[in-house]
Amino acid sequence: MQNTSPRYSITVLLFIALSAILAAVFAGGLFTGTVKIPVADILRILSGGEASKPEWGIIIRELRLPRVLTALFAGMGLSVSGLLMQTVFRNPLAGPYVLGISAGASLGVAVVVMGFSFAGASALSLPGSWAMVIAAWTGSGLVLLLILLVSFRVRDIMTILILGIMFGSATSALVSVMQYFSTETILKSFMIWTMGSMGGVTSSQLKIMIPAVMAGLALSLASIKLLNAMLLGENYARSLGMNVTLARVMVFFSTSLLAGTITAFCGPIAFVGIAVPHLARMLFRNADHAVLMPATILTGGIVMLGSDIIAQLPGLDSSLPINSVTALLGIPVVIWIVIRNQKLTGIF
Repeated sequence: MQNTSPRYSITVLLFIALSAILAAVFAGGLFTGTVKIPVADILRILSGGEASKPEWGIIIRELRLPRVLTALFAGMGLSVSGLLMQTVFRNPLAGPYVLGISAGASLGVAVVVMGFSFAGASALSLPGSWAMVIAAWTGSGLVLLLILLVSFRVRDIMTILILGIMFGSATSALVSVMQYFSTETILKSFMIWTMGSMGGVTSSQLKIMIPAVMAGLALSLASIKLLNAMLLGENYARSLGMNVTLARVMVFFSTSLLAGTITAFCGPIAFVGIAVPHLARMLFRNADHAVLMPATILTGGIVMLGSDIIAQLPGLDSSLPINSVTALLGIPVVIWIVIRNQKLTGIF
């Protein structure tokens, strides 16, 4: 029998509205840039035709389309990884970097960008961005391995959270040491990477990034029942016969796949993972992950695409680091979370 309750109707309308907004900001990302391209030409290019000017086709196919696709999947992946962490740790301020995954990725990139210079090699002679991507994956994977090994020995989830923060602090300390001994040119290259960017991912890299993010999202969607059980605590989940250790492994692996992949290709992007799940909860007023997960996916895509449009500074010839935009948007949400923490405890 079809559900016709007012709450169900509101939920359906919200999903339709979010889908429409997502389509609008995706189109807005294609129309935004330093070069003004008529809408008719953009539609002709996307449909496989030729534009009035050949360079417009290059701009859309090789620059703007990869950028908006990167922003879309980065927003969805980071937001879902934040939702996973907030559910598992039952902490409203948990984010995708709480286990040190981002710090591990940063350490991998630091080794490539700055470590090789210690050995007498130039960062410019390295295999470009692919070297940083592989290094970031390796760094985040090593941190995940440490966390998984700890999770097999430690049952208390808050202890794992604290150890994850310690692992992240240790890797950040190693990065700071490398920065101290690095040259000005190499240090500048690393700092630019830490600012985050949606425009540095090529079409060939998207063929790796998108399937990896989709795999992480699929694993997250498959964990919905486990996440709903863990909302009430691990003891309750065990009483239902759930394998808590397996659930942790699934969630940690999914988070590492999502946050590690996005950090590898786009750099460390802050506040999206913390803020977006709360925006989804505010809109839908629902703690059921069957609703919350797709809501977070849609909201994350909207927020990141909107942030990328703002970062392009429409009408100007310059752009902002994506991290500065996400921070300005996310910090008010985090402040609101802290102020209203007592009212939020009921959904964790």
